[in-house]
Order: sequence, then structure tokens, then C-alpha cells
Amino acid sequence: MRRALLTTAVMNVLGAGLFLPSAGALRALAGVPAGEHAVYLLTIAMFVLLFGLGYLYCGITGRADPLFIAISAAGKLSFVAILVFSWLSGAVSLRAPLSAVGDLVFGLMFLTWLLGDARRT
Repeated sequence: MRRALLTTAVMNVLGAGLFLPSAGALRALAGVPAGEHAVYLLTIAMFVLLFGLGYLYCGITGRADPLFIAISAAGKLSFVAILVFSWLSGAVSLRAPLSAVGDLVFGLMFLTWLLGDARRT
């Protein structure tokens, strides 16, 4: 779990850059919409970065709070679901959900860890 947390920390910290207002070309490359007002893009970037820092802290300390992991799993899987549904409705290209495969993998890993942790208690 520690390796997964550290890896997703890097993914989130770097991924936060995708949502910076000046990163329109990166968003286009990932197949996600150009974005709206800078306030909304910066808000998304901030949350992605904060979660990345949370993953980094958990990975370094070797302690992962189940509530944080549950919220993280829900967030990652919801992000993937939003991109898949957006693709199915024609709002984004197939690149968008494909760019979120890492989120799908980590979301499932976190969910698996939570279910295993629940069985141990």
C-alpha cells in the first residue's frame, strides 16, 4: 500500500498541473475539455494537489486513515465514471477516460485495501 500511495502522490502532484489555467494544451492532449474560468480550474488543481500531498504523507509515514482512503477511492472512481459517461455521451474523446486509467487502478486498489481492512476488524 505504501508504494501505491507514493506512486499516486506523484501522479496527483503532476496531474494538478493539467488543471492549471495555462495548461490548455495538456488538457487537449489528454482529451478533456479546455476548461472554464480560471477560478474553477485552479480549484480543481488545488484539490488534486492537496490529495497528492495527502497520499505523499500517508506513504512516507506508513499510516493511512481508512476514511481518507475511502474518500480517495470514491474520488478516483467517480472521476473515471464522469469521464466514461462524458465519452459515452460524446462530450469528450476516448482519450479522456483512457487518460484516467491510473485513477481507475488506484481507486480499485484503495477499495480492495479497504475491503480487506474491514474483514480484519
